[in-house]
Amino acid sequence: MTTRQAYLERLKAQLDEWDKDIERLDRETSKADAKTKIKYEEQIKELRQNVEEAQQTLTKIRDASENTWEDLKQGAETIWDMYKNSFKKAKSEFKRAYREGLEE
Repeated sequence: MTTRQAYLERLKAQLDEWDKDIERLDRETSKADAKTKIKYEEQIKELRQNVEEAQQTLTKIRDASENTWEDLKQGAETIWDMYKNSFKKAKSEFKRAYREGLEE
C-alpha cells in the first residue's frame, strides 16, 4: 500500500467516525427540550457541512497527481485539525448539556 493510499484510508476512517458521531448526536438531540434542540440542530448542521467539506478535500487528494498530492496533504492537515476540534467541542457541549439535564 502506498503512502497516499494509507493516508486516504485514514481520512476515510475519520469521516466514517464523524458520520457515526453525528448520528449519535442527532439521536440525543431528539431527547432535548425545544430551546436546546435548536442549538444542537445548528451545531449538527455545521458538523455535517464540515464532513462534506472534508469529503471534498479527500476527493481532491485522491484525484491529485503524484506531484501535487503532498501539497494538498499539508493543507488538508490544517483543515482536518479544525474539523477535529469542532467535533470535540460539539461532543463536549452535548455531554455537558446532558449532565446538566440529569441534575435538573
